[in-house]
Amino acid sequence: MSDDRPLVALTMGDVAGIGPEVIARAWEESPLRTLARPMVIGDEATLARAVKVVGGSAKVEPIDRPHQAEPSSSVIPCWNPVDLDLSGVRPGFLSAAAGHAAYEYLVAAIDLAKAGEIDALTTLPLNKESLRAAGVRHPGHTEILAERCGIDDFSMMLYLGPPTGGSEAGLGVVHATLHVALRQIFELLTVPRIFETIALADRSLRPLTGGKPPRVAVAGLNPHAGENGLFGNEELEIITPAVDLAKSAGIDVTGPIAADTLFVRAVNGEFDAVVAMYHDQGHVALKTIGFDRAVNVTLGLPIVRTSVAHGTAFDIAWQGRAETSSLIEAVRVAARIVAGRRALGETSAG
Repeated sequence: MSDDRPLVALTMGDVAGIGPEVIARAWEESPLRTLARPMVIGDEATLARAVKVVGGSAKVEPIDRPHQAEPSSSVIPCWNPVDLDLSGVRPGFLSAAAGHAAYEYLVAAIDLAKAGEIDALTTLPLNKESLRAAGVRHPGHTEILAERCGIDDFSMMLYLGPPTGGSEAGLGVVHATLHVALRQIFELLTVPRIFETIALADRSLRPLTGGKPPRVAVAGLNPHAGENGLFGNEELEIITPAVDLAKSAGIDVTGPIAADTLFVRAVNGEFDAVVAMYHDQGHVALKTIGFDRAVNVTLGLPIVRTSVAHGTAFDIAWQGRAETSSLIEAVRVAARIVAGRRALGETSAG
């Protein structure tokens, strides 16, 4: 009998954080394995310690390649692509070694996905300062993924699946700018950039809407969406022209809408996607609505990647207190995207 569940690789992330124990605890919950065929990319010894921390009983089984993974309630298949000494990593503390390992786990997963050896990857959190200490110039997962995949047109979507999203598609928030200082946002926001983000949201939501055009709303940048220039001209000069361009391209898009009312309308089911102008405009709203269920999805890639929406949580790491709901949702969304793309006959995520 064929198994249609997607093979999803879970990257361990920063081993000083909560990633390993989130995986270990989630393995005890059946949804992780009913939604997908999961395997882990990371350090076997670290994962085995995490299983003990959470009081689990599963055995970590080293594998050489993904096709050998046979996950079960009692077996966690784990592939370690690098030989790194992590014995000196202290739980809850910044570590160049942990940053280096997290980077290598991610790169290995990306390459597997590009080669078609896995159907999707779901990432556990890494620490940006540890990455920098390891000499990695990128600020996070999204930028590493984009470079490794050779993609320039990409974005991050924070996603809540139904029923909280208010529609069958759920609710996705796509960001026109991401990990940059607030003062840089005004330089980065242009008509082409916002239009491309709208178009990316339109394309990328279709595997989650059954192929139907998603209803996209665009947030204003300034209070009250600028109030016709009273509080700033960005809406008039940049955002509205981008929205008009998207409409002329046949996209179902509305905006700009004042952000303080837009998210209420979106959560109530009026829209499937929101294009936010900057990181916190989208993140604060969606994480307030459903922090434990929020999932990160990288758009525009030739592979499927989802991620938990929380960080490394150094303050509670390795204390057996990590929650699993975000990881379960991230795997659920990855499986939905893979299934949606298969149904649409797509070969790329964007």
